[in-house]
This record gives sequence, structure tokens and C-alpha cells, in this order.
Amino acid sequence: MTLALATLTLEAFLAQANLEESPAWELIDGRKIQKPMPTLFHSRLQRNLVNWLNAHSEAFEAIQELRCVIPPHSPVPDIVTIAHDRLPNQDGSFHGAPDWLIEIRSPDQSTLTLQAKILHCLQNAIQSAWLIDRWSSPWENCAIALARLGTIVTSIINRTT
Repeated sequence: MTLALATLTLEAFLAQANLEESPAWELIDGRKIQKPMPTLFHSRLQRNLVNWLNAHSEAFEAIQELRCVIPPHSPVPDIVTIAHDRLPNQDGSFHGAPDWLIEIRSPDQSTLTLQAKILHCLQNAIQSAWLIDRWSSPWENCAIALARLGTIVTSIINRTT
């Protein structure tokens, strides 16, 4: 992950030419942060969750790597779920907080950065957020932090499922 130390405004960040390079750049707390390149596990889990969510919901659409503009941040969550009636007709970034987001932590990704992103979204009308951390301590297996209406609930799932 590449981290730039200069503080940027949201407007200056969104005007940058290299913004949509792969992996994507995000603006969190005034810092321009490039997301890490996803691993095979990360990519497959992300794809499978999006496919499952879209197959089981008529009111919402799950989308991978969609840039959200939630002033003063511009996160690119691994997965967002947005009600169909909130999706814009034009292509581009989504302006506002998604209804739900899912972050899958990569081994070299900062948990604090992910938490800052999730907390900012919770303060801006997001209904739910998950943090999937396969790299948590061994006795916890894979922890999913669910945030609903500002209350964080942690549940444990077995890595083998």
C-alpha cells in the first residue's frame, strides 16, 4: 500500500488524473491512500458475496469497488449495497453513503484505516457495515465486525465455511 503524507481537500483529490488506477486511491482523513492489490482469497470472497447478495435481494444491488463521495472522504469499499431507488442513472461515483458496506481486510492493510472509513460512513447515514478480517488472531478465526446504527457487534465465523 502506498501512502502520501500531504493533506488533500476532497475537491483536489477528485480532480487528480490517476484516481482510478488499479488498485484504486481513496481519501480518508485528508490522506490519499492506495488500496492494496487484492489476493486470490479476497477477490473470490468479494465476487461470491456480491453474487450471493444480488441473487437474494430485489430491493438492493451489491456492487464491487464503487467510489463513494461522502465529504470530506472518498472511500472505495470492497462491496457496497445500495437500494435500487438510490442508484443514479448516470455513470460515475456514488454521492452519499451506501446503505451497507463490506470491507475485506488484506494482510498488509491497516485495520485502523478500515475502521476510520467505516466510522465515517456510520456517521453519515449508512445502515450497516461489515469488516471481514481473516488475518485476526488465530483463536478468533475470521472475525466479522457488524456495525448497525452505531452499535458494533462482533461475531465469529469459521474459516472453513
